[in-house]
Amino acid sequence: MKNSSDIKESIITAATGLIQQSSGNISEITTRAIAGKANVGIGLINYHFQSKDNLITICVQRIIQQVILSFSMEGKTYTDDKERLTDWAVHVFDFLFENPAISRISILGDLSDYRSDCNSVKTQKGFMFALDDKVPEADKQMLSFILTAAMQTAFLSRQITKELLGYDLDHASHRKVFITKLVKVLFNEAKKEEGDLI
Repeated sequence: MKNSSDIKESIITAATGLIQQSSGNISEITTRAIAGKANVGIGLINYHFQSKDNLITICVQRIIQQVILSFSMEGKTYTDDKERLTDWAVHVFDFLFENPAISRISILGDLSDYRSDCNSVKTQKGFMFALDDKVPEADKQMLSFILTAAMQTAFLSRQITKELLGYDLDHASHRKVFITKLVKVLFNEAKKEEGDLI
């Protein structure tokens, strides 16, 4: 007989598999389907996770975390920090739009329970690695925080972004131009503030 943590893990594994099979279309996934795939009763899902939504959020956070951990731009060379940060940010931004249901759940989950180990903070920390040691730590943190927040806002409100700023973020070329401009603005402001430290 499985213990409680094994049952919980098998439910998460089953739900994660269904999320990936549905291409992130969460509305297609039922509690009954999760229970069937995990070979458990529906009551155990409610017992361990209180609701399907809580379970889905946990699964999505794990999926995103695996993407963050596998993120690598190894082998690429960059002329400066701005080029490196722009390239990394474009990669992350494209992921958001290529996986909209999963990304939306992850972002909204983070915003409702913002912690040091949430995916948004991990993304910010990842962006900090794009900046070299000449950049003060506080500036790295601020640039990464603003960049991540702006990307999430633009993703969540893509129609308003199109109306207000003219970028159709459903197109990769517009996403790249948006990120390039955003990073440029952030670097220009940092230069003014710190007297060319960046």
